[in-house]
Amino acid sequence: MRWALILLITAAVFVVPDASPCNAHAKPSTDISRGPDVLDTGSGTSEAAADGDISHTSPDISDTGTSSAVSNISATDILDIVAAGGKSDVGVAVLDLQTGQVISQEGDQPFYSASLSKLILAVDALQQPLSADDQDLIHRALSASDDEAMDVLWTRFDGMDATGRVAAEAGLTGTHAPEDPSQWGEVVITADDMVQLYRYILASPARDTIVAALSSAPPTAADGFDQAFGLLGVTGAYAKQGWMYYLPSDVYLHSAGVLDNRYAIAVLTTSPTGNWTTARQSINAVSQALLAKLGVKS
Repeated sequence: MRWALILLITAAVFVVPDASPCNAHAKPSTDISRGPDVLDTGSGTSEAAADGDISHTSPDISDTGTSSAVSNISATDILDIVAAGGKSDVGVAVLDLQTGQVISQEGDQPFYSASLSKLILAVDALQQPLSADDQDLIHRALSASDDEAMDVLWTRFDGMDATGRVAAEAGLTGTHAPEDPSQWGEVVITADDMVQLYRYILASPARDTIVAALSSAPPTAADGFDQAFGLLGVTGAYAKQGWMYYLPSDVYLHSAGVLDNRYAIAVLTTSPTGNWTTARQSINAVSQALLAKLGVKS
């Protein structure tokens, strides 16, 4: 029976296109088990990402005028933006950090966080005195999306309770800890909550540390994954990226960040195809459609 089960699982894994065996349920490093990734040419990522120069200065959310690009996004527009994701499940939210205006579509739909949980944990950990080692772990987890750093932080700073604390403090109504305490990639989030989390971060003492780490994110993550999709690499933006392969065939790709020191944006996607290239095309299409409505030319 044991060997039959192993053969069944092996067969299921190898019929999934573009994906290697997934250990999403076997260890907390949920970003590690993924298949070969191909950066889509013509995907709209900027030349800055290709050059490896995607650093940005800390945001200034002081008054820069009341005109908001969010006001120009109609209900039909946001439906079209989400539809650009094709077969993927998509949740999108945009928050004007100056006016407080929010527009979203499927903004309350729950998604597994993948590496966006690193941002949540960092917010909690940075509320206490930290050693130089702790600070280095946080920087690595946020910039290069280092899973090994997150494994240590999740245990050292009580990730399960930390998720609940941050959700309560930031008013996140759809965010909660995973059912399995070892699976930090299965923290549940929503697009609406992610933009509210950025509002909270930018008004907190953790702001400078978090923004500096996100602004120094390299195009290639610590595990070799190409994280230059969605918002990362867009001029004037910084973001936390998330990716995870989840059996039997779900590919999670998320991008949540801040554009022009003014707009907090979350684009969360789950592709049922089991194909990383298709999933990347989907989140890039949604991101480009959204950015176009915000006046960003790709």
